[in-house]
Amino acid sequence: MKVYIADKFEKAGIEGLKQLGCEVVSEPDVGADKLAEGLARIKPGVLVVRSTKVPKASVEAAAASGVKLIVRAGAGVDNIDVPAATAAGIRVANCAGMNAIAVAELTMGLLLACDRRIPDQTIDARAGTWNKKEYGSKAKGLAGSVLGVVGAGAIGRAVVKRAIAFDMRVIVWSRSITREHAKDLGAEWGGVDTPALHELASKSDAVTLHLPLAPDTKGLIGAEFFARMKPGAYIINTSRGGVINEAAMLEAIKTKGIRAGLDVYETQPGTPTTPAGEWNSQTARFGPGVYCTHHIGASTDQSQNAIAHETVRLVSVWKNTGKAENCVNPA
Repeated sequence: MKVYIADKFEKAGIEGLKQLGCEVVSEPDVGADKLAEGLARIKPGVLVVRSTKVPKASVEAAAASGVKLIVRAGAGVDNIDVPAATAAGIRVANCAGMNAIAVAELTMGLLLACDRRIPDQTIDARAGTWNKKEYGSKAKGLAGSVLGVVGAGAIGRAVVKRAIAFDMRVIVWSRSITREHAKDLGAEWGGVDTPALHELASKSDAVTLHLPLAPDTKGLIGAEFFARMKPGAYIINTSRGGVINEAAMLEAIKTKGIRAGLDVYETQPGTPTTPAGEWNSQTARFGPGVYCTHHIGASTDQSQNAIAHETVRLVSVWKNTGKAENCVNPA
């Protein structure tokens, strides 16, 4: 079986695939533009991607080249045209839950950045400005505050665990969570419908989002949600940018003093780097009140090793049984 890795991938994962008896071709810099050409040239049975986009044209090239399984070396699959893969008879599998610890850690980091304004203080310090008057004794502190966790998957659950360790009171909202499940997590049940979501916004000192991007979650956190948030509350997003209506969020930052910690954006580059000034995100450029990272929630050694081992496991099962575990398009 030939496996084409069209992205960065851990050495342990490459070696693990070779130990399965797979012929492995790794082209970490192929990029979305040259992916179809690479597929036609290599003719793999399995395609592995991390952040490389796999649009319909690439899916069709994959099908023509003999690909039967695409493995997303991560959790979300929005960089893959899953409907096109389904139509082409290609199964798509992900490594759900393997990045939960890393994303939860970044979530807490962004929450602390919002509360203590760490980036602002760093910028002033690097400029030679000492401003304890501005930053001293101005933080709310996390202990005793209310954190609303939207989404109760592996990442949401990992965040709940860490927030409780910070002595925060946690309310969990999810379309699939029950009171009993919330209680087992050590959290309060925040409901399952949109009115309950807006009620959570009104109760929380900070809200963190852990939802996939889907038709029913796109723009879910919009004007009404921000209208219900407390003045000066924090919003953290380490899931997908499209979950938030950024225009509504920026208006809330202006008018209500909301602070945002963001790892993802409505529009963001599909490549690892861009020349300075080419990424024209109004949100990222907004200034004080918005604290940004570069979609690096899963970018820790621990997370990437876990994802690599899970990818090897998925390919092993596929190779030996023809079963696609963690398949997101079983139909």
